[in-house]
Amino acid sequence: MINRDAESGHEMLPEAFQERMRQMLGEEYPAFLETFQRAHCHGLRLNPLKTGLDGRSAAEKYGGAYGEDTGFAHLTPVSWAENGYYYPSWDQPGKHPLHEAGVYYIQEPSAMVAAELLDAQPGELILDLCAAPGGKSTQIAAKMGGSGFLLCNEIHPARAKILSENIERMGICNACVTNETPEHLAEVFPEYFDRILVDAPCSGEGMFRKNEEACGEWSQENVELCARRQDGILDCAARMLRPGGILVYSTCTFAPEENEGSVSRFMGRHGEFVLLPVQKNRLGLAGANGIPEWAEKPVPGMENTLRLWPQRIRGEGHFAAIMKKEAVPGEIYHVADCCKEEYRIRKQSEEKYSLADFVREQRSMRDTPGKARDLISFCRENLQSLTCEDADSLTFSAEEHGREARKEKRGRQVGETKEEKNSRQNLEGMDIVEALGRAAGMKGEFQVIRFGDNLYLAPMEMPPLKGLKVLRPGLHLGELKKNRFEPSHALALALAPKAAVHRWEMKADCAEAMNYLKGQAFHAEGEKGWYLICVDDFGMGWGKLSGGMMKNHYPRGLRK
Repeated sequence: MINRDAESGHEMLPEAFQERMRQMLGEEYPAFLETFQRAHCHGLRLNPLKTGLDGRSAAEKYGGAYGEDTGFAHLTPVSWAENGYYYPSWDQPGKHPLHEAGVYYIQEPSAMVAAELLDAQPGELILDLCAAPGGKSTQIAAKMGGSGFLLCNEIHPARAKILSENIERMGICNACVTNETPEHLAEVFPEYFDRILVDAPCSGEGMFRKNEEACGEWSQENVELCARRQDGILDCAARMLRPGGILVYSTCTFAPEENEGSVSRFMGRHGEFVLLPVQKNRLGLAGANGIPEWAEKPVPGMENTLRLWPQRIRGEGHFAAIMKKEAVPGEIYHVADCCKEEYRIRKQSEEKYSLADFVREQRSMRDTPGKARDLISFCRENLQSLTCEDADSLTFSAEEHGREARKEKRGRQVGETKEEKNSRQNLEGMDIVEALGRAAGMKGEFQVIRFGDNLYLAPMEMPPLKGLKVLRPGLHLGELKKNRFEPSHALALALAPKAAVHRWEMKADCAEAMNYLKGQAFHAEGEKGWYLICVDDFGMGWGKLSGGMMKNHYPRGLRK
């Protein structure tokens, strides 16, 4: 945070930057400069994948439930983000157990606008091309509600790891995390995605009062370097977007070369794109227009772009534009469908199964590693309703597709043949694995993927991943070990708490929860086996009870 008097605030900004901003803002420049004497705004987004509520209802529910150190007691809405809230600087929600349970994501308020403009819908194929650390990806996933396919990419390995951890923490089941170049992704996914977000690497001028390092690294040469890099990233995004698809471009800088300039250069190279208006009044951002005169070449609709200024809003500096890729008149496109079919028939290194194929494996590969029966046994023993003989009693809104046929098959147990028995048991296994996916938030059809001894659930829309650097190919269910299945931390965070047969409840404001996050075991009485450790009804991790002691399975790398 930069919180100085006017004179020192003036001195810490590069002179060339000050002069440019003075020319850009004119009479408004003193108000802009004055923002550097104030603390930056703090924000968080509540996670509807966990709360099951819209943002306003969740904030109201939790607002009076916790102490002052959670941030909930002081939340005020961010007008342009559905689940976004400001919290005061003295709160520390990042150190609270609910943060570790994925109930909310800490994010600068202005950074929430780009994902709102993308307007992701359930069932779509979506790419977040420059996704780390994950704020926008998790915001997109919340809007998708477990349906469709979200590809989250980050080119830098260390940042990609952080991205993957945040996808896990927020309980997201329908996302894949990759560590790839935009150029390679463009080769693999030609005209595949319905919507693409490019939150481009930039000179970071909008973050100067929040990040002094960005201020110290600024130069006009770096601005120009960033602009050239953005040109290449946008060209790759254009190749991956289907005709009729939406591309949102955003930065956290004030530099015209990286904002209106990048958009105008892009549209000069790609005549198939048009600028769409941002609904600024609906977002409470009236008058926050981009400036057409700052574009390198005139482009129709540049005033439809969005500029956020810290002297006008409670937030940092940002820019965003919405562009649509129009189809060429007279041509009929089925590109995405063709791509998907091509991906299905490619030889792949990972093993994928429909639910039927995966469960059938328990019959044909009984003595091999990776057998399905260990996962199914875990589900029968540890998940509610899945222990029932009648799958129609499942409480997790599993789809009814094939349900009556399965019920009829299960009824033929008297005098059934060996083939009929195998078929019945396969169908029962399908019910169990399907219900596991539903309990973890998966909507629509999904597939089981095996990487070595690790099992993942992923939406059927996800294509093969051969040749890509993949950190997370869907929801990690767990690992197949000798004669047993060990559930993953990701499954604990995604699983609906009511799905667990054994739960150990903790209060967020008690020392017990923090001790669990430190990796401490504790004495407990109950049935032997796996327990979902919950904090105020939110899954936070696993414990395993044996001999009166709850062994702590919170990941070592995450312990506090």
